[in-house]
This record gives sequence, structure tokens and C-alpha cells, in this order.
Amino acid sequence: MPAPLRRLLVAPTLCCVLLAGATACGGDDDSGAATTPTASVTSSATASAERQKFAKTRFVANAGLAAGATYQWIVKPWRAGKFKSGADGRRVALVKAGLAGTFAYNRLKAASRNAEGDPTLAKAVAPLTAGIDALKDLPSKLRKGDTSVAGTFDDVINQVKDAGRSAGAEVTEKVPSAAQLTSG
Repeated sequence: MPAPLRRLLVAPTLCCVLLAGATACGGDDDSGAATTPTASVTSSATASAERQKFAKTRFVANAGLAAGATYQWIVKPWRAGKFKSGADGRRVALVKAGLAGTFAYNRLKAASRNAEGDPTLAKAVAPLTAGIDALKDLPSKLRKGDTSVAGTFDDVINQVKDAGRSAGAEVTEKVPSAAQLTSG
């Protein structure tokens, strides 16, 4: 009789522990976590302050990755003439440039969202959002062989770097790994 009783107690206990662990490790859903309005306000204020505290750092990291990818796989091959018809390695260079363009657009959008957390940076980057949004279709144009867009990428990256510098967030190019390029 003791073994079945143990099994009856172990199963519900294990279920409760798993349920408690799953709710404790849940996402950002505050619907069941905060029972009082004060707790909800406190967690929101903490998250807002944390975003403000790391806004420049995140901006610099994302903009640096975008700048590195753009320079390494778009601007450098463009200047070397790799995108011209008949050039050696043209197809590979265009595929890499298309991937880099998509990655750079993604990181620039993230950088502009990060800039919203810092008032000075937000003012400096706000005029550039239209230019960043205009980059959305350029990776597909690169893949199709329109090489004139390489200069557009370079111009937008330089404008973002200048805006960061004016707001006290110096952006340095950081070339992403191939894994980052293909996953992002």
C-alpha cells in the first residue's frame, strides 16, 4: 500500500513544481505576475529605466554590426568592381551583398529602436528613419544586380555613424560572423 500512495503524491507534486517553474520562467506577460497595481507600475518603471540606461550601448552595437556588414560585403566589393557584369566571383559577391544588406537593414532598424531610449540619441537619429526605411528594398535590388544601391547603403551608414557621434555614441565598424549574417 505505501508504493501506490507515494506514486499518487509524487505525480501531483511534480506537476505543481513544473507548473510553478514554468510560470516563474515565463515571458514578459504581467497578467498573473502582479496582483497589485503598484507592483505592475514598479516593474514597468524598472524596465523603462533599464532601456534608457543601455540605449547607447545597444545602439552602438547594432549600428556597428550594420556598418561592418555593409563595408565588408557591399562597399568593399563594389569599389573593387566585383558587381560588374563579367567580373570573377560576381554571383557569390551579389549573394553575400544581398544577405549583408538584409542583415544591415535589420540591425539599423534595431539601432533606431534603441535610440528611442536615449533623448539625445533619439533627436539625432530621428531624421534618419526615412533613409533606413528606404533600405528595405535594396537587398533584393542588389541580388538582382543593381549595383548603384551600394552607394546608398554606404551613405545611410555614414549618416547613422555621424548621428551617433553627435549624440556621444561613437559607432565603430564590427564585421559580423557568417553565422550572425545568416541568422539575423
